[in-house]
Amino acid sequence: MTDPPRFSSWDQRYQNRPVETMPWFYPDLDPDLAQALDRLGISSGKALDLDTGPGTQAIALAKRGFDVTATDLSSAAIASAERRAAAEGVQVRFLQNDILASQIEETFDVVFDRGCFHMIDPEHRAAYAQRVHGLVELLGHLFLKTLSVKQPGTQGPHRLAPKDIASVFGSRFDLMSITETAYQGMLDPPPLALFCVLRRR
Repeated sequence: MTDPPRFSSWDQRYQNRPVETMPWFYPDLDPDLAQALDRLGISSGKALDLDTGPGTQAIALAKRGFDVTATDLSSAAIASAERRAAAEGVQVRFLQNDILASQIEETFDVVFDRGCFHMIDPEHRAAYAQRVHGLVELLGHLFLKTLSVKQPGTQGPHRLAPKDIASVFGSRFDLMSITETAYQGMLDPPPLALFCVLRRR
């Protein structure tokens, strides 16, 4: 079976340039996630890293003691992330998976999305919320980082405001906090972002 075009598009990105040069590459655990985990006292459990890309967030979570599964649309991204994890001696389960047609049936204590949701077209956001709700354990947490509506320009991912997060997720999750922040990575200045902490009902 041939992958859909959007799979191929992401494969080309990961095949044509080193992951370390991609705008979203960040070698360590995202500081906003690290602070939230510490604040909530979450130090172990099953974690899912959605659209893992370079795999750095999944690897960092595994180093913290989490049992980590990481997914991505791109098989090339998965292959690269697997090599990075092996080189660092870290155990992560990497899977090619589309969140809008996810084949994953288990649930997780922690789900981290550092750039998947803001790539979802508005007409598919409700389907995303439904899928993710099914992946988060009851009273588990979804940590969601998206591009902010305050980010100038129109190119790239969709910009989102706090009201958008509440509208999409409010019927399924308790919205614990939304913080204005930035995407640490390879861009200077770093793009403006929202970091959202949601707890599954």
